[in-house]
Amino acid sequence: MPTISRRGAVMPASPIRKLAPLAAAAHAKGVKILSLNIGQPDLPTPREAFEVLKHIDRTVLEYSPSDGYDRMRRKMTEYYDRNGIEVTPEQIIITSGGSEAVLFSFLAALDPGDEVILPEPAYANYVSFSKTAGARIIGLPCSIDHGFKLPPIEEFEKRITPSTKAILICNPNNPTGSVYTDEELEQIRDVVKKHDLYLFSDEVYREFCYTGKPIKSALQLEGIDDKVVVIDSVSKRYNECGIRIGALVTRNKLLHDTVMKFCQARLSPPLLGQIVAEASIDIPNSYMEEAFGEYRRRRDFLLKGINSIPGVYSPMPMGAFYTVARLPVDDAEDFCKWCLTDFSYKGATVFMAPAAGFYTTPGYGKNEVRMAYVLKQEDLELAVEVLAAALDAYPGTLPR
Repeated sequence: MPTISRRGAVMPASPIRKLAPLAAAAHAKGVKILSLNIGQPDLPTPREAFEVLKHIDRTVLEYSPSDGYDRMRRKMTEYYDRNGIEVTPEQIIITSGGSEAVLFSFLAALDPGDEVILPEPAYANYVSFSKTAGARIIGLPCSIDHGFKLPPIEEFEKRITPSTKAILICNPNNPTGSVYTDEELEQIRDVVKKHDLYLFSDEVYREFCYTGKPIKSALQLEGIDDKVVVIDSVSKRYNECGIRIGALVTRNKLLHDTVMKFCQARLSPPLLGQIVAEASIDIPNSYMEEAFGEYRRRRDFLLKGINSIPGVYSPMPMGAFYTVARLPVDDAEDFCKWCLTDFSYKGATVFMAPAAGFYTTPGYGKNEVRMAYVLKQEDLELAVEVLAAALDAYPGTLPR
C-alpha cells in the first residue's frame, strides 16, 4: 500500500470536529445533542442576503477575479472606514473564508522552519495551517486563573529566536473570548517593530466586544504599516459561515502580490458568496445591535450557570461568543467523549471541545473545555443542567 505524506501524518485532527462521529452516533440513538463545540451561530442571516440571491440576473455563474470583485472590495473599504480603519480596495484580497486568508498569509510570508509566536489557547487550525506551510507555532500560554490575560511582554521577547518571523493574535479571541487592551497591542507593536516581524491579526469577531469601547485593529497601530496582515470574515458577523467569504488586508504590497500568486493558483473566491456578502455589508445597524445584545445575554446566562456548578470555573469573556472553562475532571477529552457515548440527562447530552487541542504547549488545557454560546437560552439552560448532572455521574470527576 502506498504511504501517506509526512505532512499528512503530522496534521492534527480538529479538537472542534474530531468528536463529531460520536455526536452523530448519539443523535442516531435519539439523544438531543447540545452543540457547544463549534462557533456556528444560530441567529438568522440578514434577509437582504436571501433577497439578493432570489434576484440574481445572470445567465452564467462565472469566475470572479482572483482577488475578488472590485465592487466587493470597495464595499469592504466602506465597512472599514465606518470602523476608523483606512485601507484601499487594492489592499484587500477576498478569500474563501478567513481560513484561506490565514493559510495564504503563512504560505506567502513564512519559509519551512520559520516560527510564529502565538498566545494560547488559540484557534486550533492555526497549527494546521502552519504545518501546511512548514512553519512552527511557538506557544505563549495564558492562564485561566488570570482571565487569559496576555503575559508580560517580556515573555514574547524570550521566545524570539533567529527563526522567528511573526506574531499571531486573535482579537477578540477564539477560544477564550479575551479582548486585548490598547496598551497590550501597542507593546506587541513595539516588539514587532524592534525585531522586524510580521503581525498577523485575526479580527473576525470585531463586532462582538463587551468592553464598552470599539476593538482597536492592528491596522490602526502606528509605525508598522508594512508588517500587519489582518484576517477578516463575514461568517460570524452576518451569520453566513456557509458562503465562505473572508478577506486578507495588508498595506504591504510585496506580500499582497505574493498572496495573489496563491489566489491565482486556486482561481477565484466564491461568486455567489461575494454577491451575498456585498449585500450584507449595508444591512441596518439594528441587525448587528440585536445580534450583539443576544450574544451578551447568552454569555451572562451561561457564565452564571456554569460557574454555579461546584468545581467549574470560567473567567468572564469580553468578546466573541466563546469561553474556556476548567472542569473538575482528570481528563477533559475523555469526559467529552463519555458525555457523547455513555451519558444523557433528560434525553440530552453536551458536545464540547476539549481545550488541550487549543494549546501547543504540552500539558496545558487537560482539564479545560471550550464552549460556544451559540444556542438559544432555553438550550443553554438545559446544557448547564446536563453538564452538572454529567459531572455528578462521571467516574473521573475529582473531589470538589
